[in-house]
Amino acid sequence: MMPIPAVGDAPAYDVFNGDADGLCALHQLRLAQPRDTHLITGVKRDIALLQRVPCASGAAAMAVTVLDISLDVNLQALRAILDGGGTVRYFDHHSAQHAFPHPQLQLFWDDAPDLCSSLLVDRHLGGRYRRWAIAAAFGDNLQLPAAALARRAGLDAGATKALAELGQLLNYNAYGECLADLHYRPDQLYRAMQPFADPFDFIAQSEHYRVLAAGWREDGVRMHGLAPHWQRPGRAIYLLPDMPWARRISGPLANSLAARGGGDSFAVLSAGTDGNWVVSVRSGAPEARAANRLCEQFPGGGGRKSAAGINRLPASELDRFIAAFDRYFTLPSQC
Repeated sequence: MMPIPAVGDAPAYDVFNGDADGLCALHQLRLAQPRDTHLITGVKRDIALLQRVPCASGAAAMAVTVLDISLDVNLQALRAILDGGGTVRYFDHHSAQHAFPHPQLQLFWDDAPDLCSSLLVDRHLGGRYRRWAIAAAFGDNLQLPAAALARRAGLDAGATKALAELGQLLNYNAYGECLADLHYRPDQLYRAMQPFADPFDFIAQSEHYRVLAAGWREDGVRMHGLAPHWQRPGRAIYLLPDMPWARRISGPLANSLAARGGGDSFAVLSAGTDGNWVVSVRSGAPEARAANRLCEQFPGGGGRKSAAGINRLPASELDRFIAAFDRYFTLPSQC
């Protein structure tokens, strides 16, 4: 692939998911390629971010880097930036069924279930800041690939555990209905990470890390007392109340359930302030029953094979979702 031409002092935008993967993908890239940019991000489920890039201010003189948000969800805005003359680098592992070639687009995309956007950046940079990629992979619930990469990087069990906890905390911070639910805005957390080329220094020195760790301990007590609302062999659904703590632990709960292994599938539904649900799905058999395929049956649904969600499930659709989840994840031997 030919490199995109340099754009000099053009305005630059970094557009990224506010979770561990998006944060660490951007952090690796900017450690290797420092640049003063405008940051565009949001809570975990806020992924239609490219439309916030102000194309009207002169797309022809614009350089945009996109990390860890679905191309399909941002297709129209992406075309507008490119058609206006802007240049885009795009790193992602979510749905890109509508990807297209363009001379001003560099697309680094792979939806393999053992990859995340930070690992794509790690591949692009030749492992230059791999410890951050390992933390991101743990945060994105890629436990086995992250542990394998840590071993190849020569990390012992204690160091690997520390990176796993860091990834978990960065991911935990992203879950909420709005920014007020979070401990830190993702752009604020990214700025706190910027001075640290080594994640172990961030762990040791950052007040932001300590605040997240304390919040996780407090919210985690509530998480461990939860029981399924609906359960069948190999699959279960949890319903969480309309509380900020519940929205913060929705993703970590889904990831912790999936990390148990055994091929079970889970859905975690968080009640929103509008009375509707935000849905997180984890597939225990992502190649055979991709989580995103189930979620795409509902408006606002999408994601990737192992982990997906629905941004807004109307309360009236709860029973339909449970029935669809049950059918989709029923094992052949149970039919």
